[in-house]
Amino acid sequence: MHPDHVLIDLVPEQFGSSETIVARYAGLVATAFRYQSGVAALRISNEKGEIVMLPFQGQQIWDATFLGRSLTMRSMFDEPIATRDYLSSYGAFFIHCGATAMGNPGPSDRHPLHGDLPNAPYRDVQLIVGENAEGSFMAVTGRSRQTVAFSHDYVAQPTVRLQRDGTSVAVDIAIENLKHSPMELMYLAHINFRPADGGRLVDSVADDRADIVVRQVLPPFFTPSDSYLAYRDAIVADPSRHRMLTKGEPIDPELVLTMKAKADAEGWAHALQVHPDQTADFVSFRPAELNYAVRWITRGADQDALGLVLPATAEPDGYLAAKERGRLVVVAPGGIFRCALRFGAMTADIAARQELVISRSGPEAPSPTHAPQTRPEPHD
Repeated sequence: MHPDHVLIDLVPEQFGSSETIVARYAGLVATAFRYQSGVAALRISNEKGEIVMLPFQGQQIWDATFLGRSLTMRSMFDEPIATRDYLSSYGAFFIHCGATAMGNPGPSDRHPLHGDLPNAPYRDVQLIVGENAEGSFMAVTGRSRQTVAFSHDYVAQPTVRLQRDGTSVAVDIAIENLKHSPMELMYLAHINFRPADGGRLVDSVADDRADIVVRQVLPPFFTPSDSYLAYRDAIVADPSRHRMLTKGEPIDPELVLTMKAKADAEGWAHALQVHPDQTADFVSFRPAELNYAVRWITRGADQDALGLVLPATAEPDGYLAAKERGRLVVVAPGGIFRCALRFGAMTADIAARQELVISRSGPEAPSPTHAPQTRPEPHD
């Protein structure tokens, strides 16, 4: 931690029914409150918008609003619920998934949907205030220790940062293996945007069956319609068809694609949802850290969500499928797994420049040793 950064300890007792200011700094404001459900929330706002975090429950970003619009999926939940069960409080903009398992459990798996982290309890929660190369910022961090005798013992420490002029967040997580034996790890960053009718999906993934695999097996709690099955078969035949978000497409219960994204010269892969007004939502990540780009879309009457890219260590098919395919990350005793990503909204001019960056790192682009030396856009 930089010696000039100010650390403000946060405890549940600070969060009451009325919203109170925790800190103000250089155009950023952090306020604490509780939803009627009792879940504590921290709102961090700047002139461009705000995020609402659940500092003690999964360190989720429950909601995000930038450029005058909500970025967050539409769900059945008006507010978060105090629970460890994944589907009993489902509607957040961003959720950490893992770390001993993630994805939909297979028939022989014993882990919960998306693992331990989504609603994990956090302690040692801090608000960080300071300056970095991009200017003034506020960030939230905390620690969640997950210990099961004869199984695993690890600490997850994420950080979510919002810059003074930002319309996006920078997120990283460190997962330390405290056991004296290796840890098998899986991780997925579940980012849930609101789809835009007429939206266009842009990324550096080739539209072929080698780089885009459509999941054919649905979780047992889903009963697909004939129209959905026909739609999914059409995507299998022509993966590019999913890139236009046409109103009324029967994407219910869900469409799940596992993709291989190509990084740019700086090691970042990018994906955009370009809105009809040419503003965009985006995700940027490093395939060297999270080498699977999962895309998840659902457009039903009760949920409307675009997982533009859910960067992950494996396909979201559960622990045993990952083990069989050789996808598990092994963290040495005392070792640390780390990854970083950035996501949020972009103005139209920045989105146009980012689309050019993506085209230079796409499937027809030159190899990184000959690629143009373009740095990632600041995204804000």
